[in-house]
This record gives sequence, C-alpha cells and structure tokens, in this order.
Amino acid sequence: MGSPKQPANHENQLVVLKQTLQALHDAETEEILLDTVLHYLKQELDYTVIWIGRYDLANHRLTGKGGSIVGSEMTAIKQPFSLAPGDLLEQVVIQQRPIGVPDLREEPRAGDWRRLAKKYGIQGTIIFPIRHRDRCLGVILLGSALWGVSPHAEEKARLSILLGTLAAALYQLEEDSIRQQAKRPAEPLMTLMGKLRSLPNLEARLDAVVIETHRFIAPTSTNVYWFESDRRYFWWRTGNRKERLGEPTTNGFTAQEINSFYQAMAADQIVSIGEAQSSLKADMAGLLMQKIQARSLLAAPILLRDELFGFIAVEGKEPRIWSEEEKTYLRSVAQLIALTAPLDEMEATVQQVKVDQTLTAEIAQSIFSEADWEVTLQQTAQILCQRLRASYFLVLLYSPDQELFEVCHQHRPPHRQALPAYLNGLNPVDWNMLERSAGAVAVENLEDDLKLMAWRSDLLNIGMQSILVCSTAPGHPLEALLVVGQESARTWNRDEREVLRIVSQQLGITLHQWQLQRQTEQQNHVNQMIQWGITALQQTPLLEVLERAAMEQIARVLDAPLAVLITWPTRHQIAKISAAIIGNAKFGVNLDASIPTLTDPLLNWAVQAEGVVPVSRGEIDAETRQWLNGVEIGQVLALGLHTASDHEVTGIIVVADEANRYWPERQLNALAALGNQLAWSRRHLLMTNTLSGQRAHLERLNWYKHRRIEEIFRALSVNVKRLNELSHQKDALASMRYHQILRQLGNMLSTMAPLLKHEQWQMKTSFGTIALTSLLKRSMERVEGLIHQRQLWSQVHNDSVVDIGGDIHKIELVLGEILTMACFRSPVGGRLDIWCRPLDAHWLEISITDNGMVEPLLLEELTNGRPADWLAPSILDRPPGLHLAICQTLMAQLNGEFNLFQLEDGRILSRLLLPIATGPR
Repeated sequence: MGSPKQPANHENQLVVLKQTLQALHDAETEEILLDTVLHYLKQELDYTVIWIGRYDLANHRLTGKGGSIVGSEMTAIKQPFSLAPGDLLEQVVIQQRPIGVPDLREEPRAGDWRRLAKKYGIQGTIIFPIRHRDRCLGVILLGSALWGVSPHAEEKARLSILLGTLAAALYQLEEDSIRQQAKRPAEPLMTLMGKLRSLPNLEARLDAVVIETHRFIAPTSTNVYWFESDRRYFWWRTGNRKERLGEPTTNGFTAQEINSFYQAMAADQIVSIGEAQSSLKADMAGLLMQKIQARSLLAAPILLRDELFGFIAVEGKEPRIWSEEEKTYLRSVAQLIALTAPLDEMEATVQQVKVDQTLTAEIAQSIFSEADWEVTLQQTAQILCQRLRASYFLVLLYSPDQELFEVCHQHRPPHRQALPAYLNGLNPVDWNMLERSAGAVAVENLEDDLKLMAWRSDLLNIGMQSILVCSTAPGHPLEALLVVGQESARTWNRDEREVLRIVSQQLGITLHQWQLQRQTEQQNHVNQMIQWGITALQQTPLLEVLERAAMEQIARVLDAPLAVLITWPTRHQIAKISAAIIGNAKFGVNLDASIPTLTDPLLNWAVQAEGVVPVSRGEIDAETRQWLNGVEIGQVLALGLHTASDHEVTGIIVVADEANRYWPERQLNALAALGNQLAWSRRHLLMTNTLSGQRAHLERLNWYKHRRIEEIFRALSVNVKRLNELSHQKDALASMRYHQILRQLGNMLSTMAPLLKHEQWQMKTSFGTIALTSLLKRSMERVEGLIHQRQLWSQVHNDSVVDIGGDIHKIELVLGEILTMACFRSPVGGRLDIWCRPLDAHWLEISITDNGMVEPLLLEELTNGRPADWLAPSILDRPPGLHLAICQTLMAQLNGEFNLFQLEDGRILSRLLLPIATGPR
C-alpha cells in the first residue's frame, strides 16, 4: 500500500503499536476494541476506505461496526452485508485468509461493495479476516483510490499482530457473555418435576411439559407426537401449534415416510435441524420440515426400555442453531415423559398382563395335553396370532446336517402362497443375534432392515412385511425358531415381544423332545430298513435276484431315483451294468454299455476308496457320462464292493440324484451297511455257484467215465472169454475169429483215445449219427442180462426209421442208465415197454414205462431242482437220484431232454427227447 502519512522511523511505529495493543488488552467492551483499532488504522495507514465488519454465524452475514470513507458519511458502511456463495467476503470468512483485489469496481464477486466502490472510487483493496482458533469473528477491509496497491511486508506484520490481538479480545468477550447469559436447564427441570407430581393424568403432564419447554427454549412452537406401533404412525397429541393461526399443519406422518428420522428416534438419538446443520440427510430433512411446516427443529425421543412412545419437538419458523443446553433440556424432559407415560396406562397394562397370563396358560395347556403335534401348533398359531394381531405363524427347526431351517409348520392367510420346505442358513451376525438375544428380535420392515437377509426374499414373496422372531431356547444354541409376521410394516412393543418369548420357551421344551423323537424314529426306520435289507440279501439264493433286490433296497432307503450295480469278473477289463433301478427317465443309464475298468474315473475312485465317495456333477468325467447319461444327474454316491483286504473288488454301487440333493449321515451309513452286505452275499453266491458247478461237473464226469469203463470192462470180459475158447482150437476158422476179436479190441481202444486225450477233466461234445434201431439194439444189449435176471417182460414199440444226431456215446450211456434204473425198480416178473414216437421232423420221443416204485421226493426234486440250502440233505446227492439228475443235466447240454413222471395208473414214465438227424425214411 502507500507510505504512512508522515515519515516515521521504525521505533516510533513499534511504540504506537505497543500502546494500541495495551489498549486492546485493557478494553472491556466491543465498541472500545473496535474504536481503538480504527483509530490506529487511520493514524498509521493511508487508506481511502477503512471498514470493520462483525460476522454473525447464526444469520451468515457481516454487519458493519465502524470505519471511514474519505469525504463521505459513515452511515454508508454500517449496513449488514449478506454472504452469498462465491462472494469475496464469504471466501475470506470460510477460508480465513486475506484476499487482494486490484480494482474493486470491476470485481463481480464483491456484491454490495462493488456498488460502493463505483460510488466512492475505490480500486485496490485488501480484505483481512479477524480469526481466532479457526473461528472467523469478522473482517477488515482496506481500500485505496489507486489501482492494484497492497501493503508491504512491514505493514502486513503489524496488521497481523493487531488483528490477532483484536480477535483474541473479541473471542474472550463472547465467552464471558455466553457464560453470563448461558441457559441453565437444571432449574426449570426441577420446577417441572415438582409440577408433574401433582398433575392427575398424562394429558395434563404433557401440557405442563410443553409450556415449560416453550418458555425455556423459546421456539416458534413446541409439540408432542405420539407413536402408534401397529400402523407405525406418529400423530400429533398436544402442543401450542394452535397459536400459529392461519398456517396449515399436519396431524401426523408415517415412519415409512421419514424412515431415517424414525430410526434415529428408535435408536434414542436427538435430531437437530437448523441453520447450516442437520443430523439427517438433506432430502429426508427437507421432507420432515415440509411435514411440520418449520425451518428448524429439535426433537428428542420418548423412549423407555427400547419401546418408542413418541417424541417431543421444538420448531422454529426461521433457521436456528440449537445450543447444547437446549438439547440437554429437551432430552431430559423427553425422559421425564417416558417415565411418567406408563403410569397413566398402568390399569390397562395390568389388565393386559392378566390376559397374557391367561393366554400363555391356555397355550401351555394345549401344548402339553394335545397328542397330535400338528393340532397343537395350529391351536397355538390361532391363539398367538389373535393376541399379537399377526397374520403369520412359523415354526422353523434347524437341521445341523443340512445347515438349513426346516419349515415344519406354517400358518398364513389363505390367499398367500406357502414357504418352501427349507430356508437358507443365517449369516454369522444374524445367527449370533438370535442365539444371544434374551428375548424376541423384531424387524419392523423387511425391505429396509438389514437383519435376516438370508430369508428376506422368501418372506417377502409370501407377503410378510414385518416379523417377530424368537429362539425356543434364548441364550442357548439354536434348535428352533418361532416367527410371527404381518403383511404390513409395524412396530412390535415390549409386551408383544415378551408374549412371544414365553410361548417360544413353552413350545421349545416340546419341540426339543419332538425333534429328538423324530430323529430317533428316522434312525430306527433306517435301521429297520437296513436290517430288513440285510436279511433279504442273506436269504436270496440267486445272484441276479440278489443284485436287483439290493438295488431296490438301496434306492428305497436313500430315496434316490437311480441305483446302479456295475460288476465285472476278476481281472477283466470290461464291466457291465448288472442291475439298475431307474425311477425317473431323466436319471437314466446306458444299460448296454461296456465300461472299461482301467480307465473309467468314477469306477476307479470307488474301487480305491474305503467308503462312500460323493461326486458332484462337475467332477463327473466325459468318459463316465457315456454310460451315466441322465440329464438331471447332479449328485452321485459311489461305493466299491469291498470284502477282505486281500480280496479283489469286482463291483461298485452308484446312486444318483439332483444337484441340490443332500445326503444325511444316516443314509450314508445305510448305504455303507447295505453295500457291505451285498459285497459279502454276492461273493458267497459266486463262490457257492462256482463250487456247486464244479461239483456237478465232476459228478457228471465221474459218472460218464465210470460208465465208459464199465462198457470197456464188459467188452473186454466178453472178448477175453472168446480168446480163451479159441486158444483150444487150431483150425482156420478159429484163426479168423481170433483176428476178428483183435480188430474189435483195436476198435475199442481207438474209441478210448479221445476220452483219454480230450476228456481228462471235462466232457467234450462230438457230433455223430446213429439209426434209431441200432441205438435201441445196443441199449437193450446193455440190460439184457438184467432183464433175464429179474424175469422182466420187455417189448420195443418202434415204427420209425430215423437217425439220431448228436454225441452218440453220451446219448447211448444216458439211455442205458435210464433202462438200467427201470429194470432195477421193476418188480420181478414185471413189464418193461419202450415206445418210440417222432414228435415232428426234428424231435423223437422215447418213453419207457415200468411198474416200479419211485420216491415222490425224487420226482419232485428232479422236476423243481434241489433245495436252495446247499447244506440241507437232498435225494439227488446219492444214487439213484444223483445218476438221474446227471442224465437230466447231460441231456440238456446235448440239446435233448429227460424227465421222470408217475402216470395215473401208477406206472413210472421215463421220457427221453432226442434230436433227429434226418427226417423219416
């Protein structure tokens, strides 16, 4: 800026500054402080304009407190200057830093000062803030008639010291004034408490609170709003707003309309809305102020034991800054109202307690006297919903296995759809909240609240808007939950929460017992099915029947749409599907598939694992999908048929279901038990079948070789006898017969060669033909001696000229065996008839009848087979039954048939069916 009026040395300037600062320290009023500073500025600095403005925080403006304009009146700069966003003066106030302007007349941000600058010719200007502890108390404007001038460094230093001292002095004066004029809420509160004791009812007490509050805070109006929990509605109960004539006012508003205000009241927070400050968001604050027709508000909740009764509010028509003393007073009177409000409703509360006691006793009687659990829950739902004015009642049981909540009972309006069978598990926050809560947890509006997020969509879908939920064992691990709900948002009061807590505990005892009983019944049911299945598997004699029965039982116990058994012979590389239970076409398998045992992943997992292997859809390999090809298959259980550790696995069980299927532990155990039994039963049957087959085969081989040896022995005996007779004859005829016998012996030896070479341990089938007459002749020769011995009358009835085709040696042995048996059982002097009859061009029937006796058991077992129990005695284990059974089996292998019957006249019929090589001649 320019130089001082008269040249002065530095020491004189410091002396004047020191005197001025001392004067500021000694000043007792704001006027003296400002006059002292103005005097210094006029004497020490050469400016056209000097102006001091005090900042009014409440109205956000500057008010002129003095100054000078060369050649003009002082009244021009004592007017108030409003601060608008972006103005130079507001920038100095907000930023608390000096700002210089080269020409104030051309500065668009100067506001009213631009007009004054043009009027008085003010150009170069600098504006200093008067600040103390980050608070702006005012500004000093220094203006010059010259363009762009500004103070030099020495002047800035003196101004900084001067203004800092002025700001400190002004701040101290304000603090002293506040302390002297501060409101003391304790005295009016004590007075109010004395009045409230003598007032007869709540209405009178509320009126007294309104009067005293209005007198202490002095707002435009003071009002009390009451809260109706059912509708979640704040309604105007009393106040002095009736004095505001001609102004439209509201009778109330819903909590939904001003949700954040409601949340603050419910959380026991004071809401303050005033000039340049608000404890609510701007949009919500604006809506609230529009509802109550005010520009400033201070509201305190009337809250007792987490139950919101309403709130008391002081309202102003103009913006206002609410002091801490006013907030303290309003919170105190709100608490006084909260303490006295229940007294007015004491009789109604006592009556409601009696009703609730009767209600809970009625529910308890229903719970412990009703045998039908569903009826009990239905009665409880009706009583409780009527008391709580609710539309929904749910009983949720927690399943630790599935980590879900089972909806075991639900009472709802008839027009609403039902909940799914299970609800998702809760997040840890909600879980801990319900587990640790000593009472019921309320959710007033599911759409706005963050509680129970896992259930929000399911509950909203069935129309539930507000819920009250309580554990059946508060303070303990969750077992079950009771939920009541309403179709509209509402608040649940303390009495309602207490009623639900009592009922929940009453139901909890029975629910716990019922759940234990149900789990026991389920386990017993599974155990019974396992035991029944194991017994059935143990008693099944046929492998195919065993395998299918096992799959049926596994599908039933596991309640699965697909159960498959895959088997393969020991050390074979190809497996097949032996049995499959397919309850749904979408869970099908390729029954004809050839499954590689070495490369199929699912098969190898099951073989290598010790127990049940769970496999999800994503883990099923493409190679396995070629045979496990059901489109809905999402979860698979695989189990190898393990027996002893040194036994090879020759099969696996595969069970499949949808992707979201959960397999509880009891079902997995059931699968393991049934699979183990199947493995051992199947191994037992395989071994039994193998050994019994080997036994039958060896029996047939022994019979066959024994009969061949007998045949050779008979032939050798005859020929040796002939040779002995020829040894005494020396003629040519004897020599010829000798060579003939030798040829017969050679032929006999040649027939024995195949037997020795190819039928050491198993019989081989060869094909040949023989005339029926020759077959009958040779067979009769075998029993000729026996017929003579028993003096039997025998006759062959044969009009057919056919050739028999097949293994002639074995057919001849069988026919000889049958004839021998018929001779032995025929009585001495009996009759033996042989009937030959072609059935068609391919089959010949030989029927042998005799008058012998046959045990009925032999006929029965030859027809139906030996007993299923291999350890039980059988008539087929010893001759003649054993030999007849061998003949029957051997004929079946030769594509023929042998049966033994008893005719109506008592005769025994041996029926032999033989294949014809050619048609009749």
